[in-house]
Amino acid sequence: MDLPVMPPVSPMLAKSVKDIPDVGHVEPKWDGFRTIVFRDGDEVELGSRNERPMTRYFPELVEAIKANTPDKCVLDGEIVLITGDRLDFDALQQRIHPAASRVKLLSESTPASFVAFDLLALGTDDHLGTPFARRRALLTEALGPASAPVYVTPGTADLDVARQWFEQFEGAGLDGVVAKPVDGLYQPDKRAMYKIKHERTADCVVAGFRWHKSGPIVGSLLLGLYDDEGRLHHVGVSASFPMARRASLLEELAPYRDVPEGSHPWGAWADAQLNPEPGQRMPGAVSRWNAKKDLSFVPLRAELVVEVAYDHMEGDRFRHTAQFRRWRPDRTPDSCTYAQLDRPLTYDLADVLRSKAE
Repeated sequence: MDLPVMPPVSPMLAKSVKDIPDVGHVEPKWDGFRTIVFRDGDEVELGSRNERPMTRYFPELVEAIKANTPDKCVLDGEIVLITGDRLDFDALQQRIHPAASRVKLLSESTPASFVAFDLLALGTDDHLGTPFARRRALLTEALGPASAPVYVTPGTADLDVARQWFEQFEGAGLDGVVAKPVDGLYQPDKRAMYKIKHERTADCVVAGFRWHKSGPIVGSLLLGLYDDEGRLHHVGVSASFPMARRASLLEELAPYRDVPEGSHPWGAWADAQLNPEPGQRMPGAVSRWNAKKDLSFVPLRAELVVEVAYDHMEGDRFRHTAQFRRWRPDRTPDSCTYAQLDRPLTYDLADVLRSKAE
């Protein structure tokens, strides 16, 4: 490749804020794989947020990018997967597979899309030092003729429209909005944008914990919710604690570690990997991202209830790590069901992609 901006490039990041700031531009926050596209003629490379190449996993996007982008360009965006009328992150995760035959099959059965939201280079020009308003104009012009599965994200300068998007677009699987200063330069690996995400709370059963990598203290709490049939599903973890708090948590959990043999709702998770019960979420499945990662856990009697904050659900589990808020001794474990969760109204993703790109 011979481009004015060469791989690898760490993408520009966003800091979390509570309200949408009036900085001149707001766009949907896409829930997929952050990707920087490098194209030089027939050469295309897809770089991930951690600067690892993603190209081999998405051969259909390589062809789509060659058909829908300028001959020489560097684009920042998101690889997403659309199922029906919403984003499907679970299906997108399945696309990361070591076997070439499986990659080919999935590229045909569950093809991905690319949503562009910034332009770092065009032709022989490096635009890292170009204000965002100009980069946005160049992006919408360069990708004006593009068609599915390559899109330009919608954008607006109207805060009322942005607030409406924040409420509506969640129903299509998006997880908030991003605000970008119109005079901002592109700053790799710097939190120079603003992200505004939904925050809700839920009461969950704490049914186990994992050890911290540094030693005998709590690494994460394993959270569970009951379905209508009374099965306890693993819905995520709470893991962001100061080191001193991790040590005190170990003391608080100690009285619940005497679990009678065969009584734990997740006690058979290893067997379940071989013969999974339909629809059952277990906490010990092999990590798709790190097969060597130890996902074993210390079981606890399913009697503790914790209130956690979360942004949104992906299927029947928390999309991101939930935040510990407080213990709830006033709640019984059997009251921790999916019924308590706030489900967003559905919204057709096609309507998001058809929204005006200013």
